[in-house]
Order: sequence, then structure tokens, then C-alpha cells
Amino acid sequence: MNKIKKTEIGPYLFIIPSLIIFILFLFYPFFKTVYLSLYKTDKMGQAKLFAGFENYTDLFSSSSFYNSLMVTFIFVAIVVLVSIALGLITALLCNKTFPGIRIFSTAYALPMAIASTSASMIFKIILHPSVGIVNKILNVNINWLTDPKYALICVAVLTAWLNSGINFLYFSAGLSNIDESIYERASIDGASSLHKFFKLTLPGLSPILFYTFVVNIIQAFQAFGQVKILTQGGPGESTNLLVYSIYRDAFFNYRFGSAAAQSVVLFAIIIILTLIMFRVEKKGVKY
Repeated sequence: MNKIKKTEIGPYLFIIPSLIIFILFLFYPFFKTVYLSLYKTDKMGQAKLFAGFENYTDLFSSSSFYNSLMVTFIFVAIVVLVSIALGLITALLCNKTFPGIRIFSTAYALPMAIASTSASMIFKIILHPSVGIVNKILNVNINWLTDPKYALICVAVLTAWLNSGINFLYFSAGLSNIDESIYERASIDGASSLHKFFKLTLPGLSPILFYTFVVNIIQAFQAFGQVKILTQGGPGESTNLLVYSIYRDAFFNYRFGSAAAQSVVLFAIIIILTLIMFRVEKKGVKY
């Protein structure tokens, strides 16, 4: 009997360290955030006065919050589309064996190993209005990061490039799993390169495409370092993403209750989008 009990308990003992980490760094912060969203807090973030849903009603009556939502959705759309396109194109370019392929593969995957803070600092120099290489190449005099027309696009392009490295690896792995014989049969039947791409390559990559869409959407919603270094939410509120708005409300305005409410809303948005993606996955993904 003792041996049976040890066998039954044994597997659960192995997951205890993981459970402790999840409880301390995931579940407890989440429930504490939900709790704080229902309270007015002091400058130290301690709950002082129960406010119910007042933080949420204030949030949804704020034009600044709606601006953050709109800016965030635009930012996410640009990041996801550009990063997936970059990852897919580079993976297709490296799908065939040619001299120097390892060098190109390393270069395309490199962004995943670069910290967003260091990349942002370099990007800030590149876009500098007087010494930046972009203005010199284009022969223009644009202050990219202080112009509301360009600031959000600049931050989104940097984020998309940073995400493209891991996307390149995902798509490279997916392309290697597609049977080459189907391309040979399609060529014999007279199929063009475009026809093979849309009818063979994309359906074959549909599971990877679905996964990268979900992961990139979640990552884009969580982007923070780039905004903090490049624009700090400005000019005006043109790059005031929801995550940066949460940071600013909590650590500059000391409105921890409002910041917690925004965090809960952000969590709900990501969950809803993920559920929608999984519903779409059942119809459009071919395994």
C-alpha cells in the first residue's frame, strides 16, 4: 500500500516548484491586480477605500483611455502584419540551399537575440533629425519621433523587426516539414510559383501561421520598452499604448487603482482576441 501511495503522490511532488513559481509570479499578482482595481489607493499602492466599479466607469468615460485603445489596436495591427510578413519572406528566401545560407539565416534570426532597450537606443540614433542615417539617405529633414504622423509607425516598425527573428525560425521549421514532392507534382501540372505559394505553401504553413498570429498579437499588446525609450507616449498621446498608460498612471500619477483597472481590461482584450483566434483556427487551419 505504501508503494502505491508513493507512486500516486510522486508525480505531484515534481510539479510543486513550478506551482510555487506560478502562484507567486502569476496567480497572486493577477488576483491582487483585480483586487486593487476595485479600490482607491494611496501613493504606495495600498488599497484604502473600496470604490467598486468606479475605476472602470471613470476609465470608460475617459477620452484618453479610448485614445490609448485606438493607438494600441493600430500599433498591434502594424506589428503583427509586418513582423509575420518579414518572417515569412525571409524564411522563403532561405528555404533553398545556396552558398552563404547560414550567414543569411543567422542575420534574419538575429533580432530575437537583441534586447528591445538596446535596439531602441540604436533606432533613436538612426532616426535622429540631424545625425540620423534615415534622413540622410532619404534627403529629408523629418523629426520622426516627435512628429505625430510618424512616431507610432516608427515604434511599430522597430517592434515588428524585433519580432521577425522568432517568426523566421517558426516559418523555417514549418517550410522544412512540407513535402517537396507536392511541389514537383504541381510543377509537372504547370502550376506557377504564385499558385504553388497560395495553394500549397500557405495551407501547409497554416498551423504555424495561426500560432505566430496568436503569439505576435500577445507580444504586441505587451510592448513597453520601445515606447519608454523612443517616445514616452508622445508626442501628445500618439504613442500612448495601453501598457504605457498603465505604467504612467501607476508610477507617475500614483493612480494604482486606475492602472489596475486598465490591466484587467487589457487582460480581457487579449483573452477575447485569443478565443476568437481559436474559433477561427477550427475553420481555417489545416493539419
